[in-house]
Parts: sequence; C-alpha cells; structure tokens
Amino acid sequence: MTDASTNKSWPGPLTAITLFAEDLAAAKEFYQRAFGLPVHYENDTSAVFRFGGTLINIIDVGGAPELIAPAPVADPKAGSRLQFTLTVDDVDAMCEELEARGVSLLNGPLDRPWGIRTAAFQDPAGHIWEIAS
Repeated sequence: MTDASTNKSWPGPLTAITLFAEDLAAAKEFYQRAFGLPVHYENDTSAVFRFGGTLINIIDVGGAPELIAPAPVADPKAGSRLQFTLTVDDVDAMCEELEARGVSLLNGPLDRPWGIRTAAFQDPAGHIWEIAS
C-alpha cells in the first residue's frame, strides 16, 4: 500500500480529545479527583486536562453542536461507543487508589484472555475509562 497523501505529517500525533458533559462542574471535579490532575486551562464552558502529550477537553454539552454539526450530539444514556485506556504499573493497586478517591469501578480487576489485567470506571458524563497492565 502506498501513501498517496501529500501531507507528510498525516497522521500526526493525537493531541486532543474533546468530551461533552451535561454537568461541567461535576466532570471537572471528577477528573481532578480521579486522575489527580490540575486543570490545564478552563473557561465558562470548558475544562482541559493534560494526559501526557494529549489534552482532554471537557466542554459543556451546549457547545457541542457548534463543533460537530451536522452530526447529532448523543444522549449519554444511549450507551457507550468508546473506551479510553491508560496503562498503569499495577491495576490492583490503582483500583484501590481510585476507590479511595471515591471512584466506583464498573468492573475489574480482571485478567483478560489476551494477556492483560484491566478495570474500568465511568466519568459523570458516561465516558468509560480503563486501566490496564
């Protein structure tokens, strides 16, 4: 397969992920508590957190149509269609730490048939996060 693209930087690094939240204040508090991260940037409609080289931009759902129109904004109760995975040294120890921070696990820790150990949790807007080792 040949690369017919004239843009030599395609695809570039994943620099930002934007998540929509019905309750921005609750999402901001959750990310600070669950991940122990400071807010990298914020304004009245967004809060941004730095995960290594990737920014997680949480915006009030009211601003979502402007970003994705004509695609519709899904209701969080419609079900999850994605999962973010963070690598950790010890899933069991991180689960204990998350629970101490008041984060409820959806599942895990579990040994997966493909050879990794995982656990998952959900943010207030319904986005699923997995830790794995």
